[in-house]
Amino acid sequence: MSRKALILDANILIRAVLGNRVRALILENAPTVKFFAPDVAYADAYHYLPALLTKRGLPADTVLETLEALETLVHS
Repeated sequence: MSRKALILDANILIRAVLGNRVRALILENAPTVKFFAPDVAYADAYHYLPALLTKRGLPADTVLETLEALETLVHS
């Protein structure tokens, strides 16, 4: 039986690191769903996150580490 697959864009990657719900959905479904994001989606997320983090007053290093950790579940 083939696994389901979803392709995520930069907006979803950003929501996964800034919020809880999207990240939880990815973690919950990772055993049965393959998640992919093109390299450009990761590039856009890394480009836009610093400004969003500054605006929200969040620490960049922790959030960017979360995005890096997602790369083990969301393949490019």
